[in-house]
Parts: sequence; C-alpha cells; structure tokens
Amino acid sequence: MKALVTGATGFVGRHLVAHLTSLGDEVIITDRASGGPDITNAQAVHQYVQQNEPEVIYHLAGQSDVHRSWSNPVESYRANVEGAANVLAAAHAAHVRRVVAVLSADAYGRVEPEDLPIDEDTPFQPLSPYAASKAAAEYVCIQAHLGSGVDVIRARPFTHIGPGQSPRFVAAALASRIAEAERDGTDSITVGRLDTRRDFTDVRDIVKAYRLLSMHGDAGAAYNICCGVDVSIDDIAQQLVKLARRPLHLVPDPALQRPADIPVLRGDATRLRDATGWQPTITLEQTIRDMLDDWRRRVSPDAPSGRPSYFD
Repeated sequence: MKALVTGATGFVGRHLVAHLTSLGDEVIITDRASGGPDITNAQAVHQYVQQNEPEVIYHLAGQSDVHRSWSNPVESYRANVEGAANVLAAAHAAHVRRVVAVLSADAYGRVEPEDLPIDEDTPFQPLSPYAASKAAAEYVCIQAHLGSGVDVIRARPFTHIGPGQSPRFVAAALASRIAEAERDGTDSITVGRLDTRRDFTDVRDIVKAYRLLSMHGDAGAAYNICCGVDVSIDDIAQQLVKLARRPLHLVPDPALQRPADIPVLRGDATRLRDATGWQPTITLEQTIRDMLDDWRRRVSPDAPSGRPSYFD
C-alpha cells in the first residue's frame, strides 16, 4: 500500500511510519520540518498529494499542544481545522482511496461520571481551544464525506504515551524530570495536578489501530482508540518514582496546571474492536519503563542531538 503520512516527523508520526514500513507499505513522509507543504496552504497540499498519488493518507499534522492552544487559539484552529479541510479537499481531487483523520478524544470534554465510559455517540463539550479545534475538524470530515464522497475515517485516540514523546505532555514530562534528577543528583521533581484521570494507551498500539482502520474501518465512521481503563496522573508519577535510581519526592507547582482540565476520560473501544479485532498489547507498566529508559538516553551527556534517541 502506498501511504502518505502528514506530520510524519512528530511523536506519533515516527511510530506510524515505522509500523507501516515494517508491514511493507510504501511510505511518503511529509512535515514542515522535513520540507513538506504547510497544511494551511491549500494549493501546496493539493500539488503534493497530486504528485505523490497515495492510496491512503494518514492525517496527523496539526497543533497538538493543549497548553499552547490557550495562548494562541487561532493557531490551533488554523492548523487543525483549515489543515484538515485542505488535506481532505486534496484527497478528493486526487481520488485517494481513504483518509484516516487523526482527531482527539479531548473533543468530548467534560463528561459526567455516570456517562462513562465514553462511546462515539457522546456529544462534544470541549474545554480547551485545542479540543474545540478537533471538534470542528470532525465536522469538516463529516461534510467532506457526506458532501463530497471522501472516504474518511475519524480516529479518536485517547491519551497516548510512549518513548519519543515531547516533555510538553504530562507523562513524558514526569519521565524527563526523573531522568534529569538521576543525572544531576537532585532529590525532587515538580508536578502539576495529579488527580486527573486518563485512559492511557501506548503509542505503538495506537498506530496499529490506524493501519487496521485504513483496511477495515467503515467510511465516514468515528472510532475511539483506547484501553477502557482510567488511571490517575498520580499513579503514573508514583510508578515512575518507584523506577527511579535514587529517592525522589514530588513538589507541586501551580504553574504547571492548565486553566481548565477534564477530571476524567475513559473510553469504550468496542466499535474499533468489532471492526478490526484491535486490542492493546503493551501494558502500562511496560510503557512507563520504556519512556523512562528513553529519557535516560535522551538526557545523557552522550545523547545525539536532533531526533529522540528511541528512533536512532
């Protein structure tokens, strides 16, 4: 299969490219960091897709930092809404067989405990500008499918973590601080809010779901990608502390807290399992160990610059 991956040099993109390549797919990578077109430039996206003639597009590119979206919401709307519209229009013009649009479970927003777990029919109540941009991108996908006949799958991953992730995200940030504390000989790490609960899935399992959806998903449908278990940030932090090579304690830092946060997200991936047979295979404990080991390599004085060490 000939696949085009937007956002290919990002955290998830690197893992997806590795997975697709391992299955023998011909992969075209595009990302602004690698000289690809800006997804907010409709003409450039159109030309790139026409020139490369992919069978499937995995659309990962966009603005993924929730915290950053508060300070520059328009950036998130342009990248995530306008970008999706441009990719879908280009796919339509080039007769691409299928687009797997990677959206976000953050779009569900605040959900009452009695309404958990979240299935694909749960209404959107986004809290952050990032979440609102992803909710809007959903409707762009729906319109492209119903109005233009684009075969698009709406993938809604819940919280994904793993080696190679940026410290802008909470689990990776905790792992990076512990690795730095081990290196520097300090005995504490700063933390934000610890009582929020998320449905964590290893990124290496998530990208397998994307590939399966490209083969077996129903055109126009939305699919949650999650484990179905919510875990507190405190639990992640405590597991990491137990793996640390020196005694450490956690120090709360109000500056690390978001202006608004969702207390708990837990999803239902029944639709995905029924359509593709997907099941997560990597335990949370293994993911946490792999993340910490990766950060130990990344903060080492001998670590190479540039790409995260997991991919070197």
